[in-house]
Amino acid sequence: MRPEISYVRGGQSERFYFTPGDQVTITDNEGGQICDVLVHGDGDPLGLNGATRILAAEGVQGSKISLAASADCACDIIATGEPMMPDQQATPTDLRIEIMRAGNKRPAPALLAAPTFQLLVAGATACAYEVKAGEYIQILDVDGQQCSDFLAFDAQALACGDVFGLDSTTTRSLNGNVYPGPGLYARFFDEWMQGLVEVVRDTCGRHDTFGLACTAKSYEDAGYPGHANCTDNFNEVLQPYGIAARKGWPAVNFFYNTQLAGNGAIVADESWSRPGDYVLLRALKDIVCATSSCADDVGVTNAYDPTDILVRVYDADQKFSKGIVHRMTADAEPRMSRESGFHPATSKLTRNFVEYNGFWLPGCYTASGAVDEYWACRQKAAMIDLSALRKFEITGPDAENLLNLALTRNIRKLAVGQVVYTAMCFEHGGMIDDGTVMRLGANNFRFVCGTDFSGHWLRELAAKRGLKAFVRSSTDQLHNLALQGPVSREILAPLIWTPPVQATITELKWFRFTIGRLGGPAGIPLVISRTGYTGELGYEIWCHPMHAVTVWDSIMQAGVPLGLCPMGLEALDMLRIEAGLIFAGNEFSDQTDPFEVGIGFAVADKAEDYLGREALLRRSKHPREKLVGLKIASGELVHHGDCIHAGRAQVGVVTSAVRSPILGESIALARVDAHHAVMGAALEIGKLDGMQKRLAAEIVRFPHYDPDKTRVRG
Repeated sequence: MRPEISYVRGGQSERFYFTPGDQVTITDNEGGQICDVLVHGDGDPLGLNGATRILAAEGVQGSKISLAASADCACDIIATGEPMMPDQQATPTDLRIEIMRAGNKRPAPALLAAPTFQLLVAGATACAYEVKAGEYIQILDVDGQQCSDFLAFDAQALACGDVFGLDSTTTRSLNGNVYPGPGLYARFFDEWMQGLVEVVRDTCGRHDTFGLACTAKSYEDAGYPGHANCTDNFNEVLQPYGIAARKGWPAVNFFYNTQLAGNGAIVADESWSRPGDYVLLRALKDIVCATSSCADDVGVTNAYDPTDILVRVYDADQKFSKGIVHRMTADAEPRMSRESGFHPATSKLTRNFVEYNGFWLPGCYTASGAVDEYWACRQKAAMIDLSALRKFEITGPDAENLLNLALTRNIRKLAVGQVVYTAMCFEHGGMIDDGTVMRLGANNFRFVCGTDFSGHWLRELAAKRGLKAFVRSSTDQLHNLALQGPVSREILAPLIWTPPVQATITELKWFRFTIGRLGGPAGIPLVISRTGYTGELGYEIWCHPMHAVTVWDSIMQAGVPLGLCPMGLEALDMLRIEAGLIFAGNEFSDQTDPFEVGIGFAVADKAEDYLGREALLRRSKHPREKLVGLKIASGELVHHGDCIHAGRAQVGVVTSAVRSPILGESIALARVDAHHAVMGAALEIGKLDGMQKRLAAEIVRFPHYDPDKTRVRG
């Protein structure tokens, strides 16, 4: 049996309940995190001998302590720490809690709130139930790797003798995507285009929507006549509602892992769901539902062992955040999508939020739209919430050694107050991430990047090499805005007070940062860097989430008279493509090196060894591909993944594309075979099957916009 895994967030506490024989292990994964405990119970049920502090600030990464309960008790576990201001690095971090229950009995998954009712759907059975409009339905996989099919019907229509249930064609057509999920495109519809349920939360992320629930025929064809199946189970439990039996029910197959093979065949594997994974739905009208625990024990679907599904229904008055789960690594904790500190301000201006890298961020704003936001940035100024960037505080006597080993830049040349853009690579030269490093002191650095795994990788590397360095996540302590555009300096300079030893906003040079306060020496602490992702003059403002709304409001109030506009991710993507700036998953992955994606300048010629050095030296001399800019002859749109041809041969792929407002033409970034990556070369972008339709394209200088970077340096 797997242990229960949970986390106590840095600076917070959680209460846990233990019975005799339970064992708990508390681990400080990142190091330097204090852990205090407060036990509620008679005597000394955890054997602490009066101690309350069980992990100290001097602890190395991976420090842990194990405790065993000798009696029933409640215990508050506290990840002690104060909020980290942006000019500090004492970030409180999370503690990992691992509990093995006595007798290997798995407790019921934690409640989200007090349920109005709950049903246990035993393995290989089904249940039907009624849900009122607005109520929430939690479908929960108790033991993991168990498919659960779901049906829903309009209750009012059923009362009139009509059966209007979930319809796959309508749902996919109206949503414009295959799998409805939390966010704008969350709804499942019936054939009359009426929404029945919407997805609020999803902790699994892999489902098969609207394949048939398993049928008697599928088992007969496999040699198991008479085998229990979801369709027959549904027919039985739906009969009291006057719903006629079917040979096969099109269902939402939650936790079912199917996919398309390269030849178009549908293939299946074990469910991705883990113990306690769930989907949370909200009823959009009164509905009759049916939920199954899939009966398949002859195939891989349920790991050959059907187990229980738990259904909980919560009152409509409850409030649940929307989100999907992200995991840093395969065995990492699940983290639900979260709102940034700026969300109370941005949510007043738009309902168009997209899930990006574990955060809800504006796609565009209601009053303007992406194109207007784009022009504001190019002509005046725009401000965007980029709090989803990951931040890590790297400190300790070997901090510089660690970063010089892990990153392609020569960190030893970095001065205090300076910022440098860099790549992080595996040993084979493939990129893990890109990001910026700030030097805050002799042994003090901040790494800002795109993925949580970068911090995990740095900690692993420090442990393997025996380096005395802490790598602690500060993402939840440090949220940030980008203020970009020609008048950004004019907006920001009057707002920021800086001490005499720090550069003023007017004095701040490109790729430098300063430490200051909002409004005066007693104002909100800030770090301001002259960096950005737009190709325009601009700044990034870093603050604690508790101060985020005040920072947003102050800048907007000062900036609106000068043309400042809030900006979302849609406009940012247009800007960064014009500026030739790369994006993970588009321009680079662990299969591409920095030279292939146009950032060879970030690979330093440093004599000492660093990760991937040998591979990068070899690959730089014999590049297979190069990142190029393309100008498309027609105004037709091209997309990420479109193939690029020279005659019949495919010689590249489009990585990002946009119809540039300022250039008035369609442009793209593309990785092209080095032999064909010649300025002025004529290529073709393949549409349809790559052969029947071709769009003429020419390799041009890039960045397409301001290739000499005169504006960003201004």
